[in-house]
Amino acid sequence: MDILSYFDFEPAGQRLEDLETPVPVIDLDVVERNLRKWQERCDKAGFVNRPHIKTHKLVPLAKAQIDLGARGITVQKLGEAEVMADAGITDMLLTFNVVGQHKLERLADLAKRTAIKVVADNASVLGGLSHAASLAGRDIEVLVECDTGAARNGVQSPQAAIALAQAIDRTPGLAFGGLMTLPKNGARGAMAGFLDTARDGLVKSGLDVPAVSAGGSPDMWKDDGLDHVSEYRAGTYIYMDRMQIAAGSATADDCALTVLSTVVSVPTGDRAMIDAGSKSLTSDLVGLEGFGEVRALSGARVYNMSEEHGFLDISKVNDKPKVGDLVRITPNHVCPVTNLFDRVVFVRGNEVLGAVKVDARGTVQ
Repeated sequence: MDILSYFDFEPAGQRLEDLETPVPVIDLDVVERNLRKWQERCDKAGFVNRPHIKTHKLVPLAKAQIDLGARGITVQKLGEAEVMADAGITDMLLTFNVVGQHKLERLADLAKRTAIKVVADNASVLGGLSHAASLAGRDIEVLVECDTGAARNGVQSPQAAIALAQAIDRTPGLAFGGLMTLPKNGARGAMAGFLDTARDGLVKSGLDVPAVSAGGSPDMWKDDGLDHVSEYRAGTYIYMDRMQIAAGSATADDCALTVLSTVVSVPTGDRAMIDAGSKSLTSDLVGLEGFGEVRALSGARVYNMSEEHGFLDISKVNDKPKVGDLVRITPNHVCPVTNLFDRVVFVRGNEVLGAVKVDARGTVQ
């Protein structure tokens, strides 16, 4: 597979110095290495790779993931699904409750042209999903979302999962598609206990469990708790970030995306200002110190931000940056960064390949 063949780049210059900042810069060689490494892990472990595209939001990368062996994709919002469907991708799992008449009509339109599956964590959404299936003229698969420790969406017990699965099975136009969860980081044991109990109970009741879907990049390389998992939804693995480094699932060399920024002021010997603030790096701390790690400037960190300004602590830097210098920042959480820019730039090392539009940017509905 030639990953370059998936892209139709817009001209963006030849060198990093040619780029307008701030801008996300993505090393395509690192991307390809990350994709291949994770697909090999899934193949060896024996579970399906269903990558979450909310990290990159790019049609070319979604297609590359599928061609490398992924079985469809995961999307978080209907807007993402619509963009991917328009590009010809039909195997999708939407991991967010669909609520509201207009959204249900959009789901029905998607179901007419794709094999989209959805999730539910309460019986009150089943009537709407049944209506969407009727509009689509086909059954829609529904997985039961389980809260196995992350304290987000999801039924709260294996017994509740069994009851909801049985309700889905009884609802016209719906087909029970399995169990789905995003576990708490480092708590796969609790996840496995919950899902195994629910799965065993469903099988005993005579209801098949077609899929057991887990996710989360921080624990993606760990084997514990995956004995009965049939598919895995990782997203961040394609780019990686500081959060994944802190979790032990990545190294700095695995981080494909950095935000290229320009030093615009050095007011004091301890502080430099850059043109990347919260509108470029996001304000996610995710338990880390600072808002980004500055590459090739040992000891520097983004310690504060306003909308357009990033504050660099350079007190421990021997070779102080100068106005006009370029810096590359590894963000804390890469997924929101993708959604902040209309275009991203791909490189190989310091060679600029070109820019691409972020296809599903802003698709939060």
